[in-house]
Amino acid sequence: MPIEAQQQERKKNMALAPVRKESVVVAEPVITGDDPKTITTLNPQPDATENLYLIGRPTLKQFLRFVKDNAIHSPSSGHLVEEWQAANKIIRELEKEQAGLADNPSIEPVDPENELLLEFLQVPLVRHSFNTVPTEVAYVDLDRMVVYQHHIDLTFVEQLKRKLGPSPSEEEIFRACLPSAPSLPPVKWTRTHRDTFVFVSPSDDMRFLGAMQMEAENIKDYPPPGNLAGVVGLAVGFGSNFLNAIYTEKRLILNNGSHRAYALRDLGVTRVPCIVQHVSSRDELSVLACTAVADAANFFLQDPRPMMLKDYFDPRLRKVMSIHRRLRQVTVKFDVDVTFAPAI
Repeated sequence: MPIEAQQQERKKNMALAPVRKESVVVAEPVITGDDPKTITTLNPQPDATENLYLIGRPTLKQFLRFVKDNAIHSPSSGHLVEEWQAANKIIRELEKEQAGLADNPSIEPVDPENELLLEFLQVPLVRHSFNTVPTEVAYVDLDRMVVYQHHIDLTFVEQLKRKLGPSPSEEEIFRACLPSAPSLPPVKWTRTHRDTFVFVSPSDDMRFLGAMQMEAENIKDYPPPGNLAGVVGLAVGFGSNFLNAIYTEKRLILNNGSHRAYALRDLGVTRVPCIVQHVSSRDELSVLACTAVADAANFFLQDPRPMMLKDYFDPRLRKVMSIHRRLRQVTVKFDVDVTFAPAI
């Protein structure tokens, strides 16, 4: 049952607004880990993390570049090429043996009377984030999901697993996938110049959220520098943090929540609740999906055996390595230009 019907069932007329994905000049995300002063302000952490990288299917060039740029102890290029070629051979076999495995996955709507669902639908971020296309909250099979993310931070996964425990209950699984009160990653930010603010976080999810038009009454407990005519807010923060997938052309593509999906699957959980957005055209896909999917839609939607979440657990298709821990930095700059034009 779609989200709209689930809500109407309980007479909760909660409008869900569209997800907006756009390129904005004022904020340029940069991955960095060079400033030790910045690192120490975000709680001391190990300098390295264990990382899993899917090999054989991303291009060989991408794989070699990732290892060279990130691995603490990089094997020789020749050895890496051999690993990639061996994995690529396995993939060619899977394309024949498991052709169509990603097609027509099971999508089972959550009972509209489910108390966890009713609580989740009242979250403001839910009410304002998923109305671009028909959307529902449903149980999905992790092993049938298509993925686009080449690598997984296994150190972070272990943290998630410790939080979940060895045998999470149905409620714990639901709240992990669709948190009603999500916890925010640590973040520090400061003004570095008159027109520049810098935000730093260990989370790859930190991003520029867009510009907001605000009125004086929207600003609380902050003395105005003058009589306000209007306020322009440049927002930096995090995404919805919900397990989210896109269903289109008979395939279910994991759009957000890769690490939680991996952690749950590693604990033996295969059926999880997820926000499913039903996309009916490539144009809609380009609006809702990440660039990696939108730019290579044919691969994810037409390849007989695309990358799937289950591939993360196939030792023949993955390489685990220690990589340098990095922080994500978002720099926001603004420009003000005051001029005069002749009156008409």
